[in-house]
Amino acid sequence: MSVWPAWKVRDGGGATVWFGVRLEFRDGARVDALAVLSKGSVSIEDVRAEPALSLDDLAALADWIEAPLSEACGIGTGRDGGDVEDGADAEGGGGAEAGRARSVWPRGIEGQRLVAQKYRAAQEAGVDPVLAVMSATGHSRRRSLRLIGQARDAGFLTPRRARR
Repeated sequence: MSVWPAWKVRDGGGATVWFGVRLEFRDGARVDALAVLSKGSVSIEDVRAEPALSLDDLAALADWIEAPLSEACGIGTGRDGGDVEDGADAEGGGGAEAGRARSVWPRGIEGQRLVAQKYRAAQEAGVDPVLAVMSATGHSRRRSLRLIGQARDAGFLTPRRARR
């Protein structure tokens, strides 16, 4: 995880400071946030994630970034004062990955085979197969469709239409 000052605006009696925050996970997922420090309090203005965050991940985001962001802003966390570096490793994000709601989806042939299994099971159950893949992987609709296409190309699923 990294935190850096983005810009600062001075007004009458004080200043408002924006900070960039980036979390990177071992599976390639990334979360970028823009935080603002104004009148002694920190708030989040913008969050972008690739792939999209689940609701559980979004709820946990504040816990992931609270201590490092408070340290960068120079304010206390207001909690029991636990050390920031407890669960973090040298690659950054180690503590955040431990509390991550979405599990890591296997890449390559193994991931394509699992996508095909989830897709076929959903079809047999009469539910939306793309939604089933989205739920299983934790990825966005676009990324799930890409995974389904890769599974088709690898021969795990039947082709969608005849090739000309």
